Amino acid sequence: MSDVELDPVIHAQARLRVVATLAALAPGDRIAFTRLQELLEMTPGNLSTHVRKLEDAEYVAVTKTHKGRTPVTYLALTTTGRLAFERYRRSLAELLGGTS
Repeated sequence: MSDVELDPVIHAQARLRVVATLAALAPGDRIAFTRLQELLEMTPGNLSTHVRKLEDAEYVAVTKTHKGRTPVTYLALTTTGRLAFERYRRSLAELLGGTS
């Protein structure tokens, strides 16, 4: 049995999808909540719940602003989140017997 541990914050399927999608963005880039919701085909409530868990872990930064008079929420992977995702990927590869 391996001593590899997968980050439980990221390991939940919905949160893994969120983090993987945000990790595909260049560092410093962000995506609108509604666009991420469309890409992942998640309900606003479900996505909000998972984003809140990632935000509490300081893996995701949430910025609320306005575009004209319309409120917009942007999401970005933090440096901490990017490092946690890289650790997760390496751990998963090790667990599966591959290389990182």
